[in-house]
Amino acid sequence: MNTTVLSQAATEARGLAMDAIHACSSGHLGLPLGCAEIGAVLFGESLNYCPHAPKWLNRDRFILSAGHGSMFPYAWLHMAGYDISIEEVKNFRQLHSITPGHPEFHETPGIEATTGPLGQGIGNAVGYALSGKRAAAIFNTSEHTLFDHHVIALHGDGCLQEGVAKEAIAFAGHNGLDNLILIYDSNDVTLDAMADITQSEDAEAYYTSQGFDAVTIDGHDLEAIATAIEKAKADDNGKPKVIIAKTTIGKGIPEVAGTAAGHGEGGAKFVDEARKALGLPEEKFFVSEETKAFFAEKKAAAKATFDAWQETYDAWAAANPELAKQLTEGLAFAVPTDLDAQIPEFAEDYSDATRGAGGVILNAIAKAMPQVITGSADLYGSTKNYLKEQGDFSAKDATGRNIWFGIREHAMGAICNGVAYDGLFRISGATFLVFADYLRGSIRLAALAGLPVTYIFTHDSVGVGEDGPTHQPVETVSGLRVIPNLDVIRPGDAEETAGAYLSAMNRTDGPTALILTRQKLPLMNQLSAKERRDGARKGGYIAKRESGELTTILMASGSELQHAMSAAGQLGDGVRVVSMPSFELFERQGADYRESVLPKTCTKRVAIEAGVTGLWWKYVGSEGKVLGIDRFGISAPGDTVMAELGMTADKVVEAAR
Repeated sequence: MNTTVLSQAATEARGLAMDAIHACSSGHLGLPLGCAEIGAVLFGESLNYCPHAPKWLNRDRFILSAGHGSMFPYAWLHMAGYDISIEEVKNFRQLHSITPGHPEFHETPGIEATTGPLGQGIGNAVGYALSGKRAAAIFNTSEHTLFDHHVIALHGDGCLQEGVAKEAIAFAGHNGLDNLILIYDSNDVTLDAMADITQSEDAEAYYTSQGFDAVTIDGHDLEAIATAIEKAKADDNGKPKVIIAKTTIGKGIPEVAGTAAGHGEGGAKFVDEARKALGLPEEKFFVSEETKAFFAEKKAAAKATFDAWQETYDAWAAANPELAKQLTEGLAFAVPTDLDAQIPEFAEDYSDATRGAGGVILNAIAKAMPQVITGSADLYGSTKNYLKEQGDFSAKDATGRNIWFGIREHAMGAICNGVAYDGLFRISGATFLVFADYLRGSIRLAALAGLPVTYIFTHDSVGVGEDGPTHQPVETVSGLRVIPNLDVIRPGDAEETAGAYLSAMNRTDGPTALILTRQKLPLMNQLSAKERRDGARKGGYIAKRESGELTTILMASGSELQHAMSAAGQLGDGVRVVSMPSFELFERQGADYRESVLPKTCTKRVAIEAGVTGLWWKYVGSEGKVLGIDRFGISAPGDTVMAELGMTADKVVEAAR
């Protein structure tokens, strides 16, 4: 290891961070300065990566969980030779730059996850590690090794204080993810104050208790960092690793170093003197020729490593065509063109909750799509998404397709995101709808990053009954509907549920939330199974057409569709029923289609849904009525609660008349 060049590169990375943050008077200096030696060892010595092929399947994945320190990866990715020019470094936090304030997936070459909310990156790294373990177990053969990479995440005290991180760490330790290496930037500082104001945890003891191998080092000692990472990579002992690196936040700016003031841009006003003290020239955004030459040589070597791996891949693909097909289709998010036909139609007298129908459908999909995996937050028996005869993912069997997340909804969301970032498998996670807020931060990031994660939320309304208002979601569906780029689908029967799953599987640019019932629902057999599936995939469709001149439109989603259909039978020939399982899908249809379903000339409209009413007025209009539940629920049998709160066909008839 060339410690002279790496030390110089660390100094220059500090200079890039100082210059970029000073130029825009915004950003966080603490981590990029405090972790400069860690960056030098990672990108100059220990990480296996290839700037020529940023998405190389066997690259080491590096994730900055403490996303506020975004100038750390930008500086190192630039020096390492990724397609991040010095102009983009200068454009840090500026409009349309690829160096935004917090790292964003798809925006910047080499960025593996959209991070910002603290702790999320740890969960994402665990998801990446899960994906890597499955990939190695499924695709590696005795003749060819495609996957033997590591997942490395850099986090700080703030990440470790967030509950999502603790949930994910427990999952990683229990499942023996020994391809995961966490580097803890332990600088004893949080944003407001010194860390001892809010924590007194023994980090080594904590991590060890969770099944990790833990070591504490000087985070500014190049040799110690390299040795710790090398050992962590070499130990495939069934334990994830943590390197607790004691660092000085804001190192290089004496006025703020080692204090809470060093966290943000507080030290930027001292950078001119700091640069001089570090031996940097007056030229801003300076990278020496020696550093450039060093990383150019490493880039060339990385290309040679990648080319050798590519030869292995080609030989593997020739010897294992079925595995190669599976891997290629997984990476392409491919869906069988006949997937609809592989989901059997439900018998006309079928009567079950949409959660039950969902289980039947997901198992059929899993048979057709080997890249599909699923998990539940200790609720498989209730969410019904267990894949039969497909095995359980564990430390002993990484090929299992059922993920037991435990009672860890937030980590489930972040881990699902990590799997989706990796892009090898299609994952879903399940829990009760009322607990969706426990993973809302992860859902929001999945929508922001465009990740095809599927959320299976059951027990969708006050129909839950006796469990009472704590378990009866009334605001949650609408709360999810307002998240941009999240498709929310609340199907009204088993065939609509099939359409909802088909929509989720065919979506590659964002997540989908499936909202399913606990209570049994009848099939709406007035239309064929195909019509209901296709209608659900369009978000809204005519479930019952008027037989005379159109006078009234009844709208509903989910379990209330049956009440709208029943009411229409009592109201006469001029009544149309529109099933509206998904506002988002409906809005993506053309204007002509939307007008054909909800013609503007018909202003007499009634909507019914067992939840808050606010979002329905967009479709009902000022002359219509919305039957909903703008209050919390009641503890009583589900049918009793529904009737008490006005979720009946009679109430629809009354409102329409």
